[in-house]
Amino acid sequence: MSDGNENLPTHKELEKELSAYLTKKYGDRIKIISPVVIPQKEIFEEEREDKDKPKSRARINFTIKPEELEAFLDQYIVRQSDAKAVLSTKICTHFNRIRYAQTHLEEDEENIVGGIKNNVLLIGPTGVGKTYIIKLIANKIGVPFIKCDATKFSETGYVGGDVEDIIRDLVREANDDIELAECGIVYIDEIDKIAASPNLAGPDVSRAGVQRALLKPMEETEVDLKTPHDPISMLQEIEQYRKTGKREKRTVNTKNILFIMSGAFNALAEIIRKRMVDRGIGFGSTLTNKKNNVDFLRYTKSEDLIEFGFESEFIGRIPVITGLNKLSGDDLYTILKNPNNSKILNKKRDFKAYGIEIKFDNKALRLLAKKGFAEQTGARGLVSAIEKAILSFEKKLPSTEIKKFSVTESVIKNPEKSLKALLASPLDPKWDKVLERIKEEEKETVKTYITKNKKDFVQRYGLTLSESQLELIALYYTSHAIDVPAVLKKIKFMYAQIKQLEDYFMKSNGFQITFDDEARDFIASMVIESKKTFGDFYKVLKEDFEYGLRLIQEKTREQNFVLTKEGLKKPEQYLNNMIKEKYIDDIEKGFKEQT
Repeated sequence: MSDGNENLPTHKELEKELSAYLTKKYGDRIKIISPVVIPQKEIFEEEREDKDKPKSRARINFTIKPEELEAFLDQYIVRQSDAKAVLSTKICTHFNRIRYAQTHLEEDEENIVGGIKNNVLLIGPTGVGKTYIIKLIANKIGVPFIKCDATKFSETGYVGGDVEDIIRDLVREANDDIELAECGIVYIDEIDKIAASPNLAGPDVSRAGVQRALLKPMEETEVDLKTPHDPISMLQEIEQYRKTGKREKRTVNTKNILFIMSGAFNALAEIIRKRMVDRGIGFGSTLTNKKNNVDFLRYTKSEDLIEFGFESEFIGRIPVITGLNKLSGDDLYTILKNPNNSKILNKKRDFKAYGIEIKFDNKALRLLAKKGFAEQTGARGLVSAIEKAILSFEKKLPSTEIKKFSVTESVIKNPEKSLKALLASPLDPKWDKVLERIKEEEKETVKTYITKNKKDFVQRYGLTLSESQLELIALYYTSHAIDVPAVLKKIKFMYAQIKQLEDYFMKSNGFQITFDDEARDFIASMVIESKKTFGDFYKVLKEDFEYGLRLIQEKTREQNFVLTKEGLKKPEQYLNNMIKEKYIDDIEKGFKEQT
């Protein structure tokens, strides 16, 4: 590595370069005048001492296991079992290895020569969830994440400067924490667009140049955060020099930055098909229909990618290659049925902005999946199908007094006719019946989903997920336009508020009340359905129970009372029964003492 001061511009050179830039852009209206600070000898000596010290790295607290990450992805991603397994394994291994190296410095892994990162290449048709799955992973593991399209580097990428801008963006995403950014993820989509075109007579300089520019960051290099075409970074350096007299060079090491790339690779399947058919191996010797070409992507080899237009050095830095499958109509229906599906949740929020509650029944979702599949754009086709079906309702209903709208099969088949019928009799009780039916469908879907992923949810949120809790979660989900994880967080927070009610009652009265599990869930459901606050409920609780429980406490010296669901429903009967029980206990106790 070269010395840190090599080719570093002086203060005067920086000022001159920045002045030229500002003059060119703004004319003589802006001038730079900065006081000159003469650095002391001690400062330079301190700077040299700092350079001799080993650079610290951010400690990451990563303990996720591959199966845990895969279970998380199963909650959101339909099919794609191979891709989920590969990504979960290699990403967890990458970050656990970083954590291990940071806590076992005595093994001196810095000196291992020829280490290769688990950079990943995702191959699959459009709309199968390549970007979505990476965003989910980055959000789950909590590391800085930056996404960009390879096409932005097509024109000037061969210079190399724009490629390094990815790393600078990653630092900004990490709130200027360089050490944290050095453990981030860079996701580059449409990577197939920088493959050299096979139709050109000569080399495709621009695309091949982008590949070469990516080689060092994908392996290990130092990226300078200062760039000549960024006047902000130059101003920051001048300001730093003016304050301290130091000429600081900030760099980012890319050794632990994971690169994940993806693309549709439309022509790659044909290359693989020809290879397999020509060699007469596997099903490739009989499967020649181009409609099934996408099935060949699972057999991708490095040689196929090189023939596609990538340089061997570039492919050599992507050791992990996995494919994503094309989605069927049933897959699209499963996506729409998923309680975490953003497409349905977003549409609920669109209508909620106008104060309208919208629900989709299962038959409508099935028909929307069929229409979305006809678009042949994967999951992206679902958005188009939904918009076409209910756009007229979204336009008209906000101008009416209608606050509930059920999307049924008839709405999808004939939107205009359904809209006229709704506007003609908006108060017809049949609309409420349809909405309640769909809500019950939603509740069953949510409960089935939570039961399927119960182990993970219990571990993550500390809930028992009993039958009464499942009912409560389903109720909250159908009343709000949020996904299941957000619901579980809300329910956990509501339990904490109920515990505060118990504590406040203790402080106010000198004796403890405790709600059993069913009572706790009943209180939460009352708050959800009535739209009242916990403060409102406490007033009712105090009015119903405070006086009676105090009398019983003074008589029996009891310090802890357990309130049940039935007790909350019928407080007077609950108190009377408690008095009778205590009275009988006193008689029996006195009788035993006499005998």
